[in-house]
Amino acid sequence: MQKRLLILFLFIIPICASAQYGNKVKKKSDNSFVNKKNKPSRQIVVGIGACNFLGELGGANQIGTHFVKDFEFSMTRPSAALGYRYKFNRFFALKGGLYYCMESGNDNTTKEPFRQNRNLSFRSNIFELSGQGEFYFTKEQQGHLYRIKNAKGKKSYDIQAYIFGGAGVFHFNPQAKYQGRWVYLRPLSTEGEGLPGGPKEYSLYSICIPYGLGVTEGIRKDWTVGIEIGMRYTFTDYIDDVSGLYYNNDLIRQYKGDMAAYLADPSLHRMPPQYGGDNTGAWQAAPGQVRGHSNHKDAYMFTNITVSYKLKTHRKIKSKF
Repeated sequence: MQKRLLILFLFIIPICASAQYGNKVKKKSDNSFVNKKNKPSRQIVVGIGACNFLGELGGANQIGTHFVKDFEFSMTRPSAALGYRYKFNRFFALKGGLYYCMESGNDNTTKEPFRQNRNLSFRSNIFELSGQGEFYFTKEQQGHLYRIKNAKGKKSYDIQAYIFGGAGVFHFNPQAKYQGRWVYLRPLSTEGEGLPGGPKEYSLYSICIPYGLGVTEGIRKDWTVGIEIGMRYTFTDYIDDVSGLYYNNDLIRQYKGDMAAYLADPSLHRMPPQYGGDNTGAWQAAPGQVRGHSNHKDAYMFTNITVSYKLKTHRKIKSKF
């Protein structure tokens, strides 16, 4: 119920803000409420770019984290966005957006012994709905329509930098490859979720906190292009299906089958003695040993090229006759 209310709130907040602000403007017959050079505007925003996962799997040569130091370039995947922005004035705007990305991680991209031996991998589609407040450091300047050299009048550029923050909800559903095909991991209870003595099953929906920065430039009267870099801190540690401890693999096989048992522990069974292996380097996962790190929530990030179109407003003019 709480997630449904949050989704509804995020969807209607820019529209409600737009309507309320528009009503205030109409009440001012002399147009003194909004300066003509600082009028509110409505924009459709489209973005396309790349995304990266920041969590337990793959990444830097260290134990996984949720920050950019665990960035792994080879796991970069495509992303897309569609949003509606209501800009109140030169400094502040609200934006509601739908975001899509394909997150991916693989332990074979790191040389950290524990993660490399663990040998886990995943991918997951992420669908996000979020609302964000944007603060602009510079005021908007409409460029010359044709950018004629030495033309008098308004400047031929309109560069704006901004930061943003907000809240959102997203859906994920991790998969792993088994014998050449992708299978969903949640039903397999790879950490004993829902099995006797195991943790409860995790939800495929969670809350995220978007934050980041962007730059835009006006290229025509109603068009702008830009780049936006955004982080998403989340409240789940299961985007990659890895969070806690190894469960009894024999019980996983008994309840869920051979495929589930393999995907729960596809480890290479070798680690240096200083990391838990015996004198020959042999290593075997046991129930209760660390599989993931639940104190590090998962995160993901976007880098999108954006194109914005300013919607035209049509004001009704009363006849003087």
